[in-house]
Amino acid sequence: MAERKSFLLRLDPAVHDALARWAADELRSTNAQIEFLLRRALAEAGRLPSDAGRPPRRGRPRRRPQEDGE
Repeated sequence: MAERKSFLLRLDPAVHDALARWAADELRSTNAQIEFLLRRALAEAGRLPSDAGRPPRRGRPRRRPQEDGE
């Protein structure tokens, strides 16, 4: 997986609170919600780079079947 870039983002507290509530409604972290919204905006504007990695999968990884029948 490609290394993820991190940076500081300063937001108005009311905007942050609204994003956090929206993220909770969607069962996402605030960070994942911001990335989701940015990717959607870039795609709608035709500006999402073709080499942009896929967003991380949501939720827990699937369990592997047990070899010994458990």
